[in-house]
Amino acid sequence: MTGPLITAVELLERQSDVTILDVRYRMGGPSGPEEYAAGHVPGARYVDLDTDLADPPGEGGRHPLPDSARFEVAMRGCGVRADRPVVVYDDWSGLAAGRAWWLLRFHGHDEVRLLDGGWSAWVQAGGAVETGATVAARHDDLDGDFEARPGQMPVVEAGDVLEVPVLIDARAPERFRGEVEPLDPVAGHIPGAVNIPTSTNLAADGRFRSPEQLRALYAAAGVPTDDGAVVAAYCGSGVTAVHDVIALELLGVRAALYPGSWSDWITDSRRPTGRT
Repeated sequence: MTGPLITAVELLERQSDVTILDVRYRMGGPSGPEEYAAGHVPGARYVDLDTDLADPPGEGGRHPLPDSARFEVAMRGCGVRADRPVVVYDDWSGLAAGRAWWLLRFHGHDEVRLLDGGWSAWVQAGGAVETGATVAARHDDLDGDFEARPGQMPVVEAGDVLEVPVLIDARAPERFRGEVEPLDPVAGHIPGAVNIPTSTNLAADGRFRSPEQLRALYAAAGVPTDDGAVVAAYCGSGVTAVHDVIALELLGVRAALYPGSWSDWITDSRRPTGRT
């Protein structure tokens, strides 16, 4: 497998050769464990975004990066091994599963793919459906041998964000403009950022647009798409911005992530905010 994505057809062919993680999560949506129990890719282990893929809210925003040692234990409990590819999926346009993709890459696992189109693509491709809460079969630190080596993907922190040549805000346009803010106490955006909402990365079928379409989309927003570009992305809490990171990776651009994102930025009232 090459690139950050895998199709449902490819997963059907490789299913026995990969570790599959179900990252069902949706802001304000149905419970992930309940959705997992109702139906999931056979053999997939459930991963909880709030407990496995983030530390508690506080310093660092609403979804701070998880402690690396705790993340390692969670991934081992899901059977993640250094010598075995990992496929992650969700039913939320890849917005939650992207967090697992990025964290595994950040911690040193090179063979991680996001299922393009997610759960619906799997079902449409005729993939088998397993039911039941087999999440209970997890055994911390017994199934996998994954060793977390943080620092393998670029990040940018609050003190350096304003120096990034090209900064992307991946939130919805109305949140970027500061017209509404449903989650954080301050509305607006980081000055100098350009808005490329994650939804624009996808075609009507819920899969990522072609590289040619993505290149045109990002170029129109003023984002260089050559491999020498210095680009970073942020969102509300550092989760959904990974979607833009993945889109840029499809173009050969290794974008940095501001993990704390807007929810971290606004914790210091001295930091400037913009509205358009």
